[in-house]
Amino acid sequence: MDFPPRNPNASQTEIPRCVNCPRTEQCNGIAAETLYEVVSRHYCNRCTGGKPYRKQPARETEVATGTIPERMRKSLCKQKVREFLSRKFAKDGGLPKMPNIKIFSGSSHRDLSQKIADRLGLELGKVVTKKFSNQETCVEIGESVRGEDVYIVQSGCGEINDNLMELLIMINACKIASASRVTAVMPCFPYARQDKKDKSRAPISAKLVANMLSVAGADHIITMDLHASQIQGFFDIPVDNLYAEPAVLEWIRENISEWRNCTIVSPDAGGAKRVTSIADRLNVDFALIHKERKKANEVDRMVLVGDVKDRVAILVDDMADTCAISRINNACFEAVVVTNTIPQEDKMKHCAKIQVVDISMILAEAIRRTHNGESVSYLFSHVPL
Repeated sequence: MDFPPRNPNASQTEIPRCVNCPRTEQCNGIAAETLYEVVSRHYCNRCTGGKPYRKQPARETEVATGTIPERMRKSLCKQKVREFLSRKFAKDGGLPKMPNIKIFSGSSHRDLSQKIADRLGLELGKVVTKKFSNQETCVEIGESVRGEDVYIVQSGCGEINDNLMELLIMINACKIASASRVTAVMPCFPYARQDKKDKSRAPISAKLVANMLSVAGADHIITMDLHASQIQGFFDIPVDNLYAEPAVLEWIRENISEWRNCTIVSPDAGGAKRVTSIADRLNVDFALIHKERKKANEVDRMVLVGDVKDRVAILVDDMADTCAISRINNACFEAVVVTNTIPQEDKMKHCAKIQVVDISMILAEAIRRTHNGESVSYLFSHVPL
């Protein structure tokens, strides 16, 4: 049996570890040559059933410690890499399953939950949610979670109050069923705009939601693009605030042919930091629109600060709750690009301008790294393959 040679450039203090078990090159007599790397994922000989992902010796055209040819790693076509991996894994019966992990889906966004589970090679846990005749929410976990690392996917959309209460009940049900850790995966954090007391007697509802999640028993929160990053400070438990920016940048480069001659525009002063970050990554100019509001969601006057003449204008915002389908169809936008942190299928049926950027791979990779005790900072600037 031929094994891939050890990477001569690897750090001596950096010990590869299998993503499925604690085996390393210094553990249980497993040699370094029996660890296989597939897009930064290591699998030991036991977890692959004794079958290496590559049966031939390493060639100069291949990465020293991996199974992906260097030419494919450098290629901009990630679909080819995914197809390459699929063929490799298919020979061994699919991805090795991660032990001691359960993923459950709330009723807010089952499609996203299924994509996350498929990405990880797992099946969604059995759970039944229903309402009593008096509209109380009832949740029944249909399988054991004792000692398991539990992830509950529930987005803040649709019937927000019902979905939030459903999430709290699911967290508590898993916690009192002796789950070792319960992580709430909230692609869209509810009540995120109510993060400060901007007028007399105004509530800070985002802080209240944070308290409710902690009291329910959540040990960890994974969310995406918080409306205000200081919301992380409302929690006394770890919070991973992921960003859709890498996926958005990838979409811009692949779908806008004249992206080098574009201007990134912020629709208000509050989004200036978000816009400047994207503009810096693309090495283009940015502009912003100064708004004067009479009251919430009603704009009195707007002033453009910046130059967009004869350029492609790309407006970037973290949410759009007042853009009805009819307004988008009648607007001069060429496209409205959104992520699938909330369901978009029904809207896309009635509006051809809406295009969706899938972020399920980012959330799935964050879950995998969290489960294996790895850093998630890589995801702040990269899209996983």
